[in-house]
Amino acid sequence: MTLIKSISGIRGTIGGKAGEGLSPLDVVKFTGSYAHFLKKEFSKEQLNIVVGRDARISGEMVNKLVCGSLMSMGCNVIDLGLSTTPTVEMEVVRQKADGGIIITASHNPMQWNALKLLNQKGEFLSGSDGEQVLELAENMDFDFADVLKIGSYQFCEGAIERHVKDILKLALVDVEAIKNANFRIAFDAVNSTGGMALNLLLKALDVKQIIPLYAEPTGIFPHNPEPLPENLTEISKLVVKEKADLAFVVDPDVDRLAIVMENGEMFGEEYTLVAVADYILSKTNGNTVSNLSSTFALRDVTEKYGSQYFASAVGEVNVVEKMKEVNAVIGGEGNGGVIYPELHYGRDALVGIALFLSHLAYEKCTCYELRAKYPNYIISKNKIELKPDTDVDAILEKIKEQYAHQPINDIDGVKIEFGKEWVHLRKSNTEPIIRIYSESKSAEKANELACKIIQNIKAIMES
Repeated sequence: MTLIKSISGIRGTIGGKAGEGLSPLDVVKFTGSYAHFLKKEFSKEQLNIVVGRDARISGEMVNKLVCGSLMSMGCNVIDLGLSTTPTVEMEVVRQKADGGIIITASHNPMQWNALKLLNQKGEFLSGSDGEQVLELAENMDFDFADVLKIGSYQFCEGAIERHVKDILKLALVDVEAIKNANFRIAFDAVNSTGGMALNLLLKALDVKQIIPLYAEPTGIFPHNPEPLPENLTEISKLVVKEKADLAFVVDPDVDRLAIVMENGEMFGEEYTLVAVADYILSKTNGNTVSNLSSTFALRDVTEKYGSQYFASAVGEVNVVEKMKEVNAVIGGEGNGGVIYPELHYGRDALVGIALFLSHLAYEKCTCYELRAKYPNYIISKNKIELKPDTDVDAILEKIKEQYAHQPINDIDGVKIEFGKEWVHLRKSNTEPIIRIYSESKSAEKANELACKIIQNIKAIMES
């Protein structure tokens, strides 16, 4: 059994002893600490909190625990029921709530669940705020409300529909162009809430030919729910069999978007953001942001339009912070996470779909032909295991010294650029390893670059 506490929330496997998995006691404790933190933040006793969940099997049970705990802390609960992460984020703002809790373990298998915590802007808590919640939970430093001050409960329907309507209002979502393109579209929603959301969105975009796969929100994930190529063999075959123009794949909480081309091959998770950014920048002047481990292709596309690219530390909250700082018009992460601030500051597969289809309709080409328009980079992901007592920070400092003549970014580990190749080293917070991401124009060159850095690290350790 596993329980992982972090500044962004708490996640773990269901079942087992308290403290060893995500037990009911842990849910109550963490929810109470979050509510107490918000009470102190806003200096008021009665808070309004939005709650939503994905479709995983444990979701209803955890939802009842969360809602009851919030009420016992004197909070008024606005329960969206089955929803998506971006929908909950938007609903916090729409309801003028003080915060929100999303019950989802994102791309983790169905035995996992988690609480993701939002501020009143519908964005994830900052690092410092998250640390305060963790400390409150650790010390159990909060009081439950008196009986006459228990909060209220309200079930609020139609949130996904409202989310879709807001997407259709966006100036760069061209429903008419999408309708005229007469797309034949498949999708895989891994039996979570994406089935509800994608059906609503595609019909609202006037897509007449929709081929759903695993669209019922049963919570029984038919394959590993992370939208990586090795998990998407069925949808790839379905696209070819049904002669679809493309397929969309989302994770259980619908904040990551992968695309399958008409030939059954992957468009590339890294290139979801690249293609959407290409479309946005063709219509709007502005900067772009992705994290340090994302593809160089976004920088290439950005500079093509005379705009400026910026890199952030890894993590959605860091990407959003950087986007606000540089007034970016589009940003996100290389895992298929599209953040379009014209709608809201959160990764959103639904707005990604609407913008991608508008782009494809304007280009009047196949998905494969669109992908061929972008520079081709390959990212290699490796790691080097260390001894528990190894001073990782000292190793990273030595690497910086060795490559001081190259462009270096050290806001999150160490990223070294070699022209249009790069390597990014990050230490793990949970185990004695250094993660090594490298990118080049071929898998062979990316691996060679990673191997070179690994040899450098081994030499430092031996000396």
